[in-house]
Amino acid sequence: MTSLLNTWRTGLVAGLMAATWFLPAAQAGQSIQQFTTSHGVPVWFAQANDIPIVDLSIDIDAGSRWDPSGLEGLASLTADLASRGVSALTNRPALDEEALGKAMASLAIQRSESVGSDRVSLRFRFLSDPAVVGSAAALVAQQLVAPAFDSQVFARERDRSLAGLKDELTQPQTLATRALWHSMYRGHPYGRNLTLASLKAIERADLVQFHARYWLPSRMKLSMVGNLTLDQAKQLAEQLFGPLAQAQRPQPAGPETRWTKSLPSVLLSEGRRLNIQHPASQAHIWLGLPFMARGEHADYFPMLVANHILGGGGFTARLTHEVREKRGLSYSVFSAFQPQAQTGPFFIGLQTSRENADQALEVVRKTLEDFIEKGPSPEELEAAKKNLAGGFALRLDTNRKLLDNLSQIAFYKLPANYLDTWTSQVQAVTANQIKEVLKRRLRLDRLNTVVVAGGAAPQ
Repeated sequence: MTSLLNTWRTGLVAGLMAATWFLPAAQAGQSIQQFTTSHGVPVWFAQANDIPIVDLSIDIDAGSRWDPSGLEGLASLTADLASRGVSALTNRPALDEEALGKAMASLAIQRSESVGSDRVSLRFRFLSDPAVVGSAAALVAQQLVAPAFDSQVFARERDRSLAGLKDELTQPQTLATRALWHSMYRGHPYGRNLTLASLKAIERADLVQFHARYWLPSRMKLSMVGNLTLDQAKQLAEQLFGPLAQAQRPQPAGPETRWTKSLPSVLLSEGRRLNIQHPASQAHIWLGLPFMARGEHADYFPMLVANHILGGGGFTARLTHEVREKRGLSYSVFSAFQPQAQTGPFFIGLQTSRENADQALEVVRKTLEDFIEKGPSPEELEAAKKNLAGGFALRLDTNRKLLDNLSQIAFYKLPANYLDTWTSQVQAVTANQIKEVLKRRLRLDRLNTVVVAGGAAPQ
């Protein structure tokens, strides 16, 4: 009977996952509620009763910027190994990698993780059946507080990461973006790259220590979307974090100087150009500079509209018109900005033939100079605001998209009415605001350029 029930649950969730489920955008802001657990974890919750599913995002201030120097990759390995076996916890037995996988499958729990420079994001999806929710919460809590970090599994996954990195380091796009981040963030953890040496230097004990130092309730945020009442959501949050708050955790050991307690500020330095030799048939070109932190709300929406006009609006963007349509120098060119906990980057990327690299760069810089100096035309501004505002519903039309938004709001401490006012904030942007933000922040003398093209591959 148990096996049959598990098979039914797995089949039901698989079917639910395969479908696209929509949450009316007009109702999204109205249904979002905020509370804090008894352990001090902030929670953002949106009730969505269309399907019997719960989606969770646990965001931890334990991203790669907290990797000790020389141990780049530690945050990622810690997050990866947390899902590959757990130690015993109170009245719950230890589960090796296979047993944990079977326990998750028996409840049809889907799990994924991502590790960025700011945060670790753990995502879970399971049925909202009360019998499933309680068991799922217990398994998730056990992974948060008691990952086993099995020695053999650790060695295997580290070797797998080494093999993957060796392959990535042959790719021109990887070489370009690594060089760009290193150039933009000289002396800051954002600019440090994962290396073969740093991966080889990581030991199992480092994972234990990183987990003990950074996987704490005080560094976590929870976002939830699903078929729960508010009381049920509060109960689930308590179940998730109670064991973590109460556990007797190992005391961090080792040299204190090895571990990062606070992060330096992002310094803005003079830009430079880097040329990297590679036998790629195309030149891979990236430009960028540190630009904006996510908490700098006043500049966010003017820059959102500006970037849409410049290079984020696809075939309607200025860069596409100047580089691709007028001169045929590149099939695709784009711009983006990535606000982070600290000053995140603005960047431009494109590919072109090796012989056209300098011409393409000249066109990009001239387009930037013109846009900074003159700002958008009235027609560009109106079209961009219309496109962005008109597409807002697509940012919230599934539970997972709504969860993505809640996760951003929770981790970066965005205003509580962020989603409610998003469209009006876009529509209120003026040409003068765009010109002011661009002139103040987009300093061409600080723009870093990386060109990967021509010659032999780097050793």
